[in-house]
Amino acid sequence: MNRLGAYLLGLFTREAAMLFAVAAVLVFLIQCLRIFDLVSVRGQGLWTLMGQAVLTMPALAVIFLYLCTAIGLARALRGLQASHELAVIHSNRRVPALMGAIGLFTLAATLLVLVLSSIVQPLAQRQYNAWSAAITADLVGRSLAPDRFTEIVPGVILSIGGREADGTITDFFADDMRDPQMRRTYIARSALLATDEDGFVLQLRDGSVEYMTAEGEFSRVAFGGYDVALEQLTEPVERDRSYSERTSLDIIASVARGEPFEPRAQFEIATRLGEGLRVITYCLFATALAAFPHGRRRGGRIPIELVVLSAAFLERSVNEALPVAGALREVAGALLFFTIALVLVLVRLRAYLPGRVPVRRESGA
Repeated sequence: MNRLGAYLLGLFTREAAMLFAVAAVLVFLIQCLRIFDLVSVRGQGLWTLMGQAVLTMPALAVIFLYLCTAIGLARALRGLQASHELAVIHSNRRVPALMGAIGLFTLAATLLVLVLSSIVQPLAQRQYNAWSAAITADLVGRSLAPDRFTEIVPGVILSIGGREADGTITDFFADDMRDPQMRRTYIARSALLATDEDGFVLQLRDGSVEYMTAEGEFSRVAFGGYDVALEQLTEPVERDRSYSERTSLDIIASVARGEPFEPRAQFEIATRLGEGLRVITYCLFATALAAFPHGRRRGGRIPIELVVLSAAFLERSVNEALPVAGALREVAGALLFFTIALVLVLVRLRAYLPGRVPVRRESGA
């Protein structure tokens, strides 16, 4: 890379990094405020609050990193326009160096987003869920008092008859009313909170599970032994963590071993690849808006940051409205806007194609 390309790449990176740093700090503080009540109610301290906020940051960073990248690129190009450097670059036919720097910047940002979404985010989510399960188990263990009904999470009520010296719970009762279509009631003579390879479980003995549908249909299943994952009583009923905690490399490796490529796995892979595609799309969009000089004494009346944000909102809206099903639905809007942005850049570059650049002719004597 020549000196001009290195200078431009550093300029783009600084602008995007400053925006990302400001956004990350603000989002981190908002996350701390959001989970403060939850953590304090569970009797946890400041380090738990900050640790859980940090573990949620990769998922949130993926959401706004592509915007910081595109806005940082656009701001840097507008700065070059204001200082007349952009006009000098074009007049001296250094457009390939400019486009090369934009391409390298876009490639680096895309790889960063893909690493965050495909590897860092699932690992952080796995650690966050394990930590939350430990906190919930501690809360359940401390909050249950004999002969008293306790709502451990909204819609789940637990009651016990007593505790033995080895930790065994007697006369266990749990009523799960979170799912409006199916109410579950667990009754057991004894229960024990234990751990296995998947996390914390309630080992129920000599009891039954009763089901009641929204239509009033009732069924009962008796058991001698029944293990209930604690997260089934403390996490949202619709939550599916089977693939959200797995990295893309793990999912691809499992498919390569012959395991079926399930729709949920396709959804996760498409969602993660879609974040990388958005980086490329909005960097192309910023290039079409600001990488070409103009003769106006003042910049555009509409701030370029607002233009990029408006395009992002429009892309998300179009993505929801497109009649596309399956995993492709997660990237359909990004693909459409990528095509539009690519066409805009190619149209702006048409004057620099071979044979289109005017040649100055010397007048004859």
